[in-house]
Amino acid sequence: MALRLPSLTFAVLLCWSGYGLAETPKAADPIPKSVLPLEDLRVFTKAYEHIRNAYIKEIDDKTLLEYAIRGMLDQLDPHSSYLDASSFDDLQVHTTGEFGGLGIEVGMEGGFVKVISPIDDTPASRAGIEAGDLIIKIDDTTLKGLSLNDAVNRMRGPKGSKIVLTIVREGRDQPFDVTLVRDTIKVRSVRTEVMDDQYLYIRIAQFQVNTGKDVLEAIKKAKKDHKLQGLILDLRNNPGGVLQASVEVADAFLDGGTVVYTEGRMLQSNFSYKAEPGDASEGLPIVVLINEGSASASEIVAGALQDHRRALVMGTRSFGKGSVQTVIPITDEKAVKLTTALYFTPNGRSIQAQGIEPDIVIERATLTALKGTTLTEAQLAGHLENGKDGKDIKAKEREAERSKLLEDLQGKDNQLYEALNMLKGLSFFQKSPSTQTAAKTQ
Repeated sequence: MALRLPSLTFAVLLCWSGYGLAETPKAADPIPKSVLPLEDLRVFTKAYEHIRNAYIKEIDDKTLLEYAIRGMLDQLDPHSSYLDASSFDDLQVHTTGEFGGLGIEVGMEGGFVKVISPIDDTPASRAGIEAGDLIIKIDDTTLKGLSLNDAVNRMRGPKGSKIVLTIVREGRDQPFDVTLVRDTIKVRSVRTEVMDDQYLYIRIAQFQVNTGKDVLEAIKKAKKDHKLQGLILDLRNNPGGVLQASVEVADAFLDGGTVVYTEGRMLQSNFSYKAEPGDASEGLPIVVLINEGSASASEIVAGALQDHRRALVMGTRSFGKGSVQTVIPITDEKAVKLTTALYFTPNGRSIQAQGIEPDIVIERATLTALKGTTLTEAQLAGHLENGKDGKDIKAKEREAERSKLLEDLQGKDNQLYEALNMLKGLSFFQKSPSTQTAAKTQ
């Protein structure tokens, strides 16, 4: 039996995250037979014997052979690896979204641990860890030369214990230390908010087993309580998760069609996932937010909605995790995680090392609204009143709401602010009578 995982960046939660549980093939293809290279095997056995007999410490055969397996997998790509009993157990736990650690999705770059994204409401996000940070040291241990698995193991620890990460960040001249306190991580997959009483904001922090169901329920409830004019789907710093959940989320906004397909060397590596007929959002305009911390399952959703022209994608280019990992048990307690296929969007675009390019690029920035110095009509001496004694209560309330939104979004999250403005424009043109008439006459 094999578990198919769509997004397998390591998580410093305890071990894994960004996995996806896909259908298990009923029967595996036969492995092609080939002649083993005898000369290369002789080189291996000679090296093995020298290590076994001459290394300064005696190491048993079982350990040496396990090292050999780890070495083969570590050299293939950043996502193939050997799973011992502990790692294999952790893999099963993280589909529930509850685990212990720091709350960081990580990979390897240049021999150091690179942060893919911090997870919402975790020690890492609260400490200000950012996507793209390089972790070069943990407490007093330099990470250069350590495997990702070893680095992750050093980040584990009991709840409440402290850990110091030494960070290298673009734009900072010197490395700096960040002290975090380990905690039990409970990832809340879906959070929602209705903005301006008309626009549903859906934040997905990670794709878990019930994410698709939660998104559908959020849409249903918001449509019941509000007259929705559009949706924002926020996938920023979402490292991925369960494959089927990403398909279900895309399905919530698509009226049929391909969501994603995979291609690999083995027959069982080739899959196509499709949306069912029926759009739960009933054609409402959608803006999807992504950034460099959006990986794997996030890229599947963004790519599908973009290819079907169902949503406008805004933000910055995504991470580019487009490979499929298959977890193959080799004993009752051990397994190998092997890259076996690549993901492709409905239009045949490869996600791997490319990512999803947004339709509109918006870099993250801190903006400050400039106060105007010009006068308004109401400030002129002797101005005429508006017939309501100058007291348009609703207008003042709307202005207060807009000012608060400007302060909360433009100043703190310019990408969300721009997404909301774009969504308002899209919903306006969608419901504009002249636009509808023009569309009918074409």
